[in-house]
Amino acid sequence: MADSPLAPLALHRFDAPAHWQVIECLSDVHLMADAPRTFDAWRMQMLGGDADALFILGDLFEAWIGDDARDGEFEQTCVEVLREAASLRTVAVMHGNRDFLIGEVLLAHCGARALPDATVLHAFGRCAVLTHGDALCLEDTDYQRFRAMVREPAWQAGFLQRPLAERRAMARAMRDASTAHQAQQSPALWADVDPAAALQLLDAAGSDTLIHGHTHRPGRVMLSATAARHVLSDWDFDGDAPRGNVLRLTARGVQAVPALALDAERA
Repeated sequence: MADSPLAPLALHRFDAPAHWQVIECLSDVHLMADAPRTFDAWRMQMLGGDADALFILGDLFEAWIGDDARDGEFEQTCVEVLREAASLRTVAVMHGNRDFLIGEVLLAHCGARALPDATVLHAFGRCAVLTHGDALCLEDTDYQRFRAMVREPAWQAGFLQRPLAERRAMARAMRDASTAHQAQQSPALWADVDPAAALQLLDAAGSDTLIHGHTHRPGRVMLSATAARHVLSDWDFDGDAPRGNVLRLTARGVQAVPALALDAERA
């Protein structure tokens, strides 16, 4: 199944070991130095709990400008958490729209593995399609053109050749432009996953379950009488209303549960 053609995504198979009992998926943590409570909540999730594996479905970082930036003060703290978590359980990381420059060097350094977009996860006698979700938001044509450009190897090679300071400035400018664009619209009007594209992806995979993030609209959405997509929350523990969740995959199915930090606050 690996690399089977499907616009806009290819499918890659992941077979969970038979002894696994719990797989947790999370996404859109958007780690950054000026969000320390979000970092602490993510660290608790990575190092606590009973999951055999943690699958991060994109946008772990608010911005990742190349693996050579991993020695920065904040980046080092994130790397340390990833390394410790990977010593306890399987950690797999998918590219998002903010951190698509995470490379093999960082993953090898942390002991984590790459999780291609899209991945067909075979576990507990069923299969589910895992994706970040941005490639399925087809109505946002401006973003899709941008996505196609920055995923080109030539563009990435040219960007990574620039000095770190210049890359940080460029990433900041892109983030500010994105924030300004979103501020012009109500979140309810932001582009969402295209239902037909989602069903096409599921049909190609032979699955009825899609799991993704990106849209910041957590919940379960029926795509047909039998197919559903499960949408992860983004994480924000530095605002007035802390939020963040994970999707737990077990032999019983898919369950959305609050982040461990939310349970700790309520206890």
